[in-house]
Amino acid sequence: MVADNREQRVCFNFCFLLGKSAAETVLMLQEAVSRTQVCEWYSRFKGGEISCEDQPRPGWPSSCRNDENIDKVRNAINADCLRTIDEISEITGLSWSSCQRMLTKDLNMKCVSAKFIPRLLTEDKKNSRLSVCYNLREQVGNDPQILSKVVTRDETCCYGYASLIKC
Repeated sequence: MVADNREQRVCFNFCFLLGKSAAETVLMLQEAVSRTQVCEWYSRFKGGEISCEDQPRPGWPSSCRNDENIDKVRNAINADCLRTIDEISEITGLSWSSCQRMLTKDLNMKCVSAKFIPRLLTEDKKNSRLSVCYNLREQVGNDPQILSKVVTRDETCCYGYASLIKC
C-alpha cells in the first residue's frame, strides 16, 4: 500500500511518464488510491506540472502547536488532571484534535482511567517514591510484621467487589 500523498503522486507521475492511461493506473493502484485522485493528477501532468509537492494554499491555517498554546494546555491539565479533552478545548479555545495532539505528542501524556498523567516520572516523583521506599524499609526494621498488615490489591479490584459486600 502506498504510504503518503507524495508517494502516491510520484507513482502517478511514474505511470504517466511510462505512457499508461489514467484507467490503467487506477487498475494498477486500485487498492491504494481513488480514480478521482488519479484523474486529477493526470490532468495536472498533462498541463505541464511536474512537481508532486503540495502547492502553498492561501488561507491555509497555520499550526497551532506553538509554545504559547502548549502552555495553555499544560496549565489547564495541571489545574485539574481529570479534565476531558472537550473541556480543555473549550478552556483554551483550541480544537479537540490539537489539544489531544499536544497532550500526547508535546506533553508526552496519556489518559489512564480518565486522568491524564505523565508517561515518564519526573525527578520529583522519582525522589518521592524513593523516600517512601526508605521510610517503608525503616518501618520494616522497627516492626518486621508490618508487611503482614499491608493489603496488596489494586484499587480497581475494590471497586469491582464493592457491590458484593453487604454491610
